[in-house]
Amino acid sequence: MTASETPLPESPLKAATWLVEHLADPQVRILDCRYALTDPLVGRIAYLEGHMPGAVYADLETDLSGPVRPDGVGGRHPLPDPQVFSAWLGSVGISNDSVVVAYDDPSTGQGFYATRAWWLLRWLGHRQVYVLDGGWPAFLAAGGRPGTDEPSHAPATLAPNVQWEMVATVGDVQDRDLGTLLIDARAPARYRGEVEPLDRKAGHIPGAVNREWAGALDEGGHWRDAEAQAARLNAGDAPTITYCGSGVSATPNLLARELAGVPLGPQNRLYAGSWSDWISDDGRPVSTGEE
Repeated sequence: MTASETPLPESPLKAATWLVEHLADPQVRILDCRYALTDPLVGRIAYLEGHMPGAVYADLETDLSGPVRPDGVGGRHPLPDPQVFSAWLGSVGISNDSVVVAYDDPSTGQGFYATRAWWLLRWLGHRQVYVLDGGWPAFLAAGGRPGTDEPSHAPATLAPNVQWEMVATVGDVQDRDLGTLLIDARAPARYRGEVEPLDRKAGHIPGAVNREWAGALDEGGHWRDAEAQAARLNAGDAPTITYCGSGVSATPNLLARELAGVPLGPQNRLYAGSWSDWISDDGRPVSTGEE
């Protein structure tokens, strides 16, 4: 049975102690997703200075995103082409049978790159993919020893089975019914339109509620439990569409909702282009302040 045919995992998270114990497992593949939107080289440098043994570096811009369009459609981090992304995963040794663990460094305040990788693999139909709870600091605290050698995993084949029901288009956002909750995962000041460090317009999509992604984690960078996630998101049984600036920092809320019992799919979708796609058309309305 391949990974794409197995039932959904009980949890989308793996503990650092588990990973330390399974580093030598031939089925395990690790993606180092450390990055910083303000300095694209930070993650690559951190990887070269020390990473989990066997880990492959996954760059947000070149590996976990597609090319940016000049007109802004698709946002700042468009979804990669499924075939191109699958081919890259295969080139670094990830197959349909691999158990994939993605990590980043939540201590930097930007612990959302591993969830981007997790979401993308699930979008391809890969089921055995997890986010490392606590990320890089948790690995070190569990006794993990960094390495500096870049792995040379044998090429593999990953056949995608794209789950388009996990994606909301701009049309879905515009035409959503009153029963669908639109969640903005950005910081409150960006949601209110008081600041905008990355995009050319400030504000939020009319009707969206603010549930900042960072609330999914506790002060130590670990994921809060299911009850806390359900209370924080306060979505109940409503179908949700979550967005952020470019489809990256929204992904922790999608994982949080899965922790709370609502798997990725029609009830728990990502507006992949997010705010940067929304404002690519000046005719779309923008709200500021609180809803």
